[in-house]
Amino acid sequence: MTTSAAPPSLSLIRLLDPDVLANPYALHRQLREEAPVYWDPYLHSWVVTRYADVAEVLSKYSAARTPTPERLEGLGMGQLAPIAAVMVRQMLFLDPPDHNRVRGLAHAAFTARRIEHLRSHIQEITDRLIDQVAGKGEMELMADLANPLPAIVTAEMLGVPTEDHGLLKIWSEAFAEMLGNFQHNPGRVPHVLASVAEMTEYFRAAVRREAMHPTDGLVNALTTAEVDGDRFSEDDVIANIIVTMVGGQETTTNLIGNGLLTLLRYPAEMERLRQDPALMPSAVEELLRFEPPSQHTARLAPADVMLGGHAIRKGQAVIAVMAAANRDPERFSDPDNLDLARPDNRHLAFGWAGHFCFGAPLARMEGAIALETVLRRLPDLALKPGPVTWRPNLGLRGLMALTLTFTATP
Repeated sequence: MTTSAAPPSLSLIRLLDPDVLANPYALHRQLREEAPVYWDPYLHSWVVTRYADVAEVLSKYSAARTPTPERLEGLGMGQLAPIAAVMVRQMLFLDPPDHNRVRGLAHAAFTARRIEHLRSHIQEITDRLIDQVAGKGEMELMADLANPLPAIVTAEMLGVPTEDHGLLKIWSEAFAEMLGNFQHNPGRVPHVLASVAEMTEYFRAAVRREAMHPTDGLVNALTTAEVDGDRFSEDDVIANIIVTMVGGQETTTNLIGNGLLTLLRYPAEMERLRQDPALMPSAVEELLRFEPPSQHTARLAPADVMLGGHAIRKGQAVIAVMAAANRDPERFSDPDNLDLARPDNRHLAFGWAGHFCFGAPLARMEGAIALETVLRRLPDLALKPGPVTWRPNLGLRGLMALTLTFTATP
């Protein structure tokens, strides 16, 4: 088996350097060219960066990578057991047939009709948020739009009080911190544990409230979803509400922030989109490819396999870097160039195959509405001078803040 250690200059651990995190694509290019499949001794994982290899890992390798509460106890990490008890039930970390069962029940609740019904309301929320800043001539995009919009939409979609959207965002960021980072930060464990406990209690109360007073929200839909007589348990409902809530917020928040920053850095493409709003669906796909909200994910080798000329042993971790695959020149022509009308743009920003993000249509809709509204309503849009700071989340790529200036309008 080939497990020669890669030099430190190639390790994904370099993402802990803020300068590398600000622009990881040079590192990704070096990986694709020099070590497209390699063993990273710092992460105790294989790292895969070419499009074809990443697609193979996402479609054929095991997603069941979360240790059970019992295993954590045996490893002396029992304090993390409440987190594992939630994660082992989430579709994100399940393989067939359990994954098929959970995803099928979720699909029965998360319908295209339910998503489309939200379109006009998403536009209303977006306009209301823009109304609050349009007369000021300046906005902080993340705080004023990219964070609250998905949080409010998520609350409405779930059927919980919209005034709780701030709580949902706090919990989402805590859970995302755990999902997106390589490093274990013992100092943050109490915060994440408290968030998981609060979320679980909150959604358990919501499930039981729905039993007494049903609404049209996703909590009720998941509770009552049935496929061939099979239904979710209460714990299944809560676990998959949590992953839906987190995925829906983090993906969309980062799509809006990353997307607008990218457009501002490519003013000719931004003006092209402003002049031709019909280009928006294609533009959203290109922005997802170019600055994907989710940069990488982990899988486990299901058996002893060969990949890229390397022998990977059963059970070894494999990190599939979707962001690197999305700029693979063997798949995309001129991949480091932004082309909002790019044809054949089958990127990997939402995953691949059975674990393709089932909330992708909603994220695309929210992102398109937010970007279109900002470009239409805020003339002379520009990035305020100053550093751009990325969140310290190595896998879920998003901005801490993004201050914009524009010509104030009534």
